[in-house]
Amino acid sequence: MEGQDEKQQPHLILAHKLFLLSHPDVEDIDKVRLREEVLAVVKSDDMASLYESLTESGVVEKEAELLDSMKKRIEEEIKKLDEKIADAEENLGESEVREAHLAKSLYFIRIGDKEKALEQLKTTEGKTVAVGQKMDLVFYTLQLGFFCMDFDLISKSIDKAKKLFEEGGDWERKNRLKVYEGLYCMSTRDFKKAADLFLDSISTFTTYELFTYDTFIFYTVLTSIISLDRVSLKQKVVDAPEILAVIGKVPHLSEFLNSLYNCQYKSFFIAFSGMTEQIKLDRYLQPHFRYYMREVRTVVYSQFLESYKSVTMEAMATAFGVTVDFIDQELSRFIAAGKLHCKIDRVAGVLETNRPDARNAFYQSTIKQGDFLLNRIQKLSRVIDL
Repeated sequence: MEGQDEKQQPHLILAHKLFLLSHPDVEDIDKVRLREEVLAVVKSDDMASLYESLTESGVVEKEAELLDSMKKRIEEEIKKLDEKIADAEENLGESEVREAHLAKSLYFIRIGDKEKALEQLKTTEGKTVAVGQKMDLVFYTLQLGFFCMDFDLISKSIDKAKKLFEEGGDWERKNRLKVYEGLYCMSTRDFKKAADLFLDSISTFTTYELFTYDTFIFYTVLTSIISLDRVSLKQKVVDAPEILAVIGKVPHLSEFLNSLYNCQYKSFFIAFSGMTEQIKLDRYLQPHFRYYMREVRTVVYSQFLESYKSVTMEAMATAFGVTVDFIDQELSRFIAAGKLHCKIDRVAGVLETNRPDARNAFYQSTIKQGDFLLNRIQKLSRVIDL
């Protein structure tokens, strides 16, 4: 992709720091450092609009001279870029005209002016013929969308990219798009689709502008745990050489995955508590923190209960390294929500599973639908007879 190398986009790093600045769980001393780092980037890239919003929200103190100097430099730079565009249109070829427009697009992205960046990217697209170069413009739009967390823009850009691929396109860009779409799905709570897309991209990952490969594996394991059945998890995740090579670098992740698969529930809960902090402080996962925690617990409780027709609550509490009261409260919530198929005999201190028979459920559903169809036919026949 034009202008890209194997490092994360600075603006996405900035977006993460802005997220941490507003996070209640981040220590004040860390926020002081983050504030300094954010302000340094804002100054160096002349991000006047972001600076104004930060001053309005009280994150940084307003300096009128600083803001004026940024706006002045922006005006001067835009003037230079417009002159280059005019020169290219008068004296150079179509390729140089496109490059001049692209440079202006990238400048608007750099200063964080979303509306002007989108407008200029559209103008640049009009000067672009090659499908690959059009795809690169879509990737820039997607990066802008993730910086602003504009899911409508991201969704439309992904659809646009897929249409472009129908006209042609190389496999490298197609594989990159899978990661972008996977991140979008994860950010909008479609963990199943996100897991499928991430797993498809493990061996071909080159999307370093979004995040590092370690972070990619972190997302892949988290989404897979709540999306795949036990057999698929073993084949695609637990034994995957690409994951095995990296998983040890992410704190608690190896224990989190392997203790779940190996049914070491006490170890799983210890690793689980370590993982919560990482998920809370992740910009894309934090909005779904409570949902993800519930889904993981549903998976692990279901896996434990699957081996038993009935089991004492004390045995389950011992296996998980928690108290009987905790297990009672936890399972009560999940049973009431229809997440677990069992019932609690609190007097006897026993859990009795009542897993639904899939074949019997399908038979009952067929009978019900058949009855409904027969009733409709009878009513219809009466109308026809009249």
